[in-house]
Amino acid sequence: MSYGGGYNPYAGQPGGGYAPPPGAFPPQNAQVSPQAQQWFAMVDRDRSGKINSTELQAALVNGRGEHFSDNACKLMISMFDNDASGTIDIYEFEKLYNYINQWLQVFKTYDQDSSGHIEESELTQAFTQMGFRFTPEFINFLVKKSDPQSHKEVSVDQFIVLCVQVQRFTEAFRQRDTQQNGTITIGFEDFLTVAIGCSY
Repeated sequence: MSYGGGYNPYAGQPGGGYAPPPGAFPPQNAQVSPQAQQWFAMVDRDRSGKINSTELQAALVNGRGEHFSDNACKLMISMFDNDASGTIDIYEFEKLYNYINQWLQVFKTYDQDSSGHIEESELTQAFTQMGFRFTPEFINFLVKKSDPQSHKEVSVDQFIVLCVQVQRFTEAFRQRDTQQNGTITIGFEDFLTVAIGCSY
């Protein structure tokens, strides 16, 4: 099994060249910034001291004026949920807060017409600059998967989901590509493990 389109599995930084810059993840014992504290208080609607994906979804709006997708919010919570409780505390939230802000800056770089979404050509440019040379057919597939109604644009929340999933699959692929030639042989159960594990 291999990625097509001149895929370069080891371009750029770890994970395909689009990891958030240093400082995006402060140590657990660090002082939480006032901005993150303010946002945490706004998002934590039930005042439990924890935030779940439903609370996060209610607080985030994409460029279309819609709340972030349920899938995007669950994915982002799971990335910072150290105890697998389905919630994040204020320290984990600050990491997520910084992470989202980093991705917003990346998204704005490629949303050249400031439309609040990116189209196929902009998505192609984004992945190319991240070190991937995907075929037009694959980019078209990603856009259709992200925008099942009009098949033409990707919102910021779907962009984050796509990039995280590509990063996770890249890391899983890299672990199995012992020859470092962009091709792997994979058993069915291992394939299912990767597919299911990288989707959440």
